[in-house]
Amino acid sequence: MTRRSMIVMGGAGFALAACGNGIGTNGGPTIDARVDETRNYLFNRYPGTRELAGKAYGVLYMPLVTEAGFGIGGAFGRGSLRINDATVDYYSAAKATIGFQIGAQQYAHALFFMTQDALTEFRRSPGWAAGADLKYATPEQGASLGKDTTEISPVIALVFGQSGLIAGATLSGTKYTRIIP
Repeated sequence: MTRRSMIVMGGAGFALAACGNGIGTNGGPTIDARVDETRNYLFNRYPGTRELAGKAYGVLYMPLVTEAGFGIGGAFGRGSLRINDATVDYYSAAKATIGFQIGAQQYAHALFFMTQDALTEFRRSPGWAAGADLKYATPEQGASLGKDTTEISPVIALVFGQSGLIAGATLSGTKYTRIIP
């Protein structure tokens, strides 16, 4: 495999990731409507998340993230940060991956900021990369997440609503950037 073919495949992966998530059509009202639907789905499907959101200083909802990869891949989505259930900012999430992978998927995720410091750091940064402060939870934990708030990490990520299939082992990073829709 040549370097040129790797670049072409990476570009194709990112282009596929951008398809179907409404790039260019996501004004503030559209993002907010999708966030409302996502939040309602999350609370109804995983009741413990309602309590978790109530204890969080802020929640970033990403209603639709599209990911694709073939060797090199990427993902992209847009969402909004809510404090006291009111939108205060809009964000994009961009993810790059490299490694053995093939496929495409779509999913939603929410970041629960459990401390004021974590929320402040997120909002002040020009681009926040998910790192060591992030604890991932599975949808099965969603029913009981709100009960464990005394042992919680500063930021909890819950990925849910997956569709599609992607397989492999990759190195990746996700960067969240404030946007103006």
